[in-house]
Amino acid sequence: MSLKETLMQDLKTAMKNKDKRTKDTITMVRAAIKQKEVDDRVELDDDEVIKIVSKQIKERRGSIEEFEKAGRDDLVETTKEEIDVLLKYMPEQLSDEELESMIRNVMEEKNITEKKQMGLLMKSIMPKVQGRADGKKVNAIVNRILN
Repeated sequence: MSLKETLMQDLKTAMKNKDKRTKDTITMVRAAIKQKEVDDRVELDDDEVIKIVSKQIKERRGSIEEFEKAGRDDLVETTKEEIDVLLKYMPEQLSDEELESMIRNVMEEKNITEKKQMGLLMKSIMPKVQGRADGKKVNAIVNRILN
């Protein structure tokens, strides 16, 4: 079953169970998927759907920071619940150890030893971890290794 079909099934289940948070979150993701398909006139595959879900998670994490600054604990909690729903559709996330190992392998392959080569390293590693690790987390580990 494709990821889009899974989303549709889960939407139906959420509606039957009157799970408003899950229903609303899946509806927003499906709208983003549909918008991308209409704009580009294509049928998205699972990889493209994962990119959209990943983008939605990233946006919500940014929103959490803003809500915390504004003291809106109710919105922080709601947004965290939405992220939990979205994470179900992402591939298994890489641990810090797995991520560090992959980064070190790319550093050896590309012969990267200095901080000024960080752009090349990030450009090389991000496609390999797409959907399985947050960019901020990758950046933090790369900084730690290169310092």
